[in-house]
Amino acid sequence: MVALTAGLATGQVVKKNDKDSKKKSESSVQITDRQQAFFEQREPGDADLQWTKVVYRSLDLTKGKNPALYYPEEPNADGEDLFFIVMRLLANDEISAYEYLDGREMFTDDYKIKVKEMLERFHIYHTEAKGSNEKHPKYTIENSDIPANEILSYYIIEKWEFDTRSNAMKARVDAICPVLHRTDEFGGEAVKYPMFWVKLNDIRPWMAQQYVFTDDDNNLPRYNLDDFFKLNMYTGDIYKVKNLRNLSLMQMYPDPDQLKMAQDSIEKRLRAFDKNLWVPSREELQAQREAREKAESEAEEGDENKADDTKATKAKSVKKNADKGSKTKRGSKNEKIKQRKPKNNNSSNNAVRSVRRRK
Repeated sequence: MVALTAGLATGQVVKKNDKDSKKKSESSVQITDRQQAFFEQREPGDADLQWTKVVYRSLDLTKGKNPALYYPEEPNADGEDLFFIVMRLLANDEISAYEYLDGREMFTDDYKIKVKEMLERFHIYHTEAKGSNEKHPKYTIENSDIPANEILSYYIIEKWEFDTRSNAMKARVDAICPVLHRTDEFGGEAVKYPMFWVKLNDIRPWMAQQYVFTDDDNNLPRYNLDDFFKLNMYTGDIYKVKNLRNLSLMQMYPDPDQLKMAQDSIEKRLRAFDKNLWVPSREELQAQREAREKAESEAEEGDENKADDTKATKAKSVKKNADKGSKTKRGSKNEKIKQRKPKNNNSSNNAVRSVRRRK
């Protein structure tokens, strides 16, 4: 078996034999605090924010550009997918993961998961790595034992924030949660198992080293995984917004049509929030006035055409009625003529004839 690990400093892929796999954790490049600070996206403080909205999305890895998070299914010359990166970092005790609490996530030490318990819960085979201790446990997981092919979706926490420092509205991904789609031994429909939450800032340095393909027509990887989330290149459906009752949209809108309308309404409000804060410029006002005048002129033309059509219809109706009336008069006159009885010179049977005798 040959294991592949991505070189973080150079971005190259290095092959290691089974003999070197035991030294994997020792030879891997460590991210320094300076590198971590360079890639970290600073969260604005409460004093800098005027408005914020927390949105939960579900990313289907078969839609849009989301397959960039799924492929390659196994590490190869192109690198490794997002789940391999996360699992490798967790196994080496380089990052922390937090419990999935379905809308009430707390990213504190009290809610950190134990990696060993998580691996056992999802039946991921592992062994204790060299240098592991009780305070910093480390594990060795073979690539074939990582269920990356069952990670078919991700949940993300997306924060929409209006920052007074930049006077702009921004959508920032705060955390991601891999979702395991697993079927039982009898088959049937796969069941979704949210595994854990990972803060995106914790894994940015490693994500920035992994370039991905976002277009089948262009085989040049121009974006890395960090760009993918920073530029909001993903496609995801809103399944929840933070609320007092902690209800999902499906619980609030059981009807599929109402659910879709609610999702579209939230999207439109988020996109339009920034625009509604500002006074329109002169060019925008001019464009709005021209559009309004154009719409009014088109409406007037439509009314005139409608009036002309109405007049023409009435004229046709009057003419038709007139023709019908003339035909009716002629018909009644003919009927009267027909009803007249022809003159009969012969007298009735009861009349007495006078017969003159000729001499």
